[in-house]
Amino acid sequence: MKLVQLMNKIPGGIMVIPLLLGVVINTFIPGALQIGGATTGLLKDGTNCLMGLFLICCGASISFKQVGAPLYKGAILTILKFVIGVAIGWGVQAVFGPEGFLGLTPVVLIAVLTNSSGSIYATLAARFGDSTDVGAVSVLSVNDGPFLTMVALGATGMSDIPFLTLLATIMPIIIGVVWGNLDKDFKEMAEKALPFIIIFFSFVLGAGMSFTTVIQAGVAGILLGILVLVFSGFLVNLIYCLILRKRTAVGAAVGTAAGNSVATPAAIATADPSFAPYANAATAQCSAACVVTAILCPVMVAFLDKRIKKKLEKKEKSEGGAVA
Repeated sequence: MKLVQLMNKIPGGIMVIPLLLGVVINTFIPGALQIGGATTGLLKDGTNCLMGLFLICCGASISFKQVGAPLYKGAILTILKFVIGVAIGWGVQAVFGPEGFLGLTPVVLIAVLTNSSGSIYATLAARFGDSTDVGAVSVLSVNDGPFLTMVALGATGMSDIPFLTLLATIMPIIIGVVWGNLDKDFKEMAEKALPFIIIFFSFVLGAGMSFTTVIQAGVAGILLGILVLVFSGFLVNLIYCLILRKRTAVGAAVGTAAGNSVATPAAIATADPSFAPYANAATAQCSAACVVTAILCPVMVAFLDKRIKKKLEKKEKSEGGAVA
């Protein structure tokens, strides 16, 4: 069975298929990954370890001459996602009040739309972008958690990001950049290892999710996930392409809900008790959005990438025919 070949034929398949497999196993037979030892350590609790290896390999492909590009791209994506998320949340607050619409409160909208999964972004950037796109995760890590959400809501009393948290995210990339620039053999080895790591990393991400959360959140949770894909994914990428003056699908990779966003409603309710009545429903909706976007965002990015490449090929052929 040529499973890798099959995954490559499906849009975003090298990430989506292992991720779906992880979700299915964790939903129906969660105990299968909790038998202990190396099995649990790798397939259930291996997120941080695999993320670290993944970022080292990605960092190894970044040249010292390219360091400014990842920071620039990361800043653009972070600002775009934040501004769009806040605008939508405040718009709903102004029109519908704190209760929101269709069961979605301004709090949950801002909590999810201003967050993104750095893990999924980095994986998709490595697949459909280049090393500078992957390096942007060093800046995007700022929106992975309640920090920007609380800034948007004015609850800044709890919004300090520990320096060590940021350093912990950036350090594997720094190690990879330094080692890759000093040793070309390591750089080549790291580039070859990336697809292998992506498969297992995606499975572990899926093993932390469950279809049950989607059912519990109902239509509102699914709708929230779709809104994230449209506004934080497609719209952000559209503006991102205009700013860079370059056609790319990588910007849409921020169209996800971060796993940390699940804890954001409770954190906000603690900071401001007026949000407490909405916290439980918002938590379930955030969980559902995480599952929905984790599955559909890779498909969306793969589709956009394929469409862009087709248009470029068509343009090149027409220009070649005109020259002839």
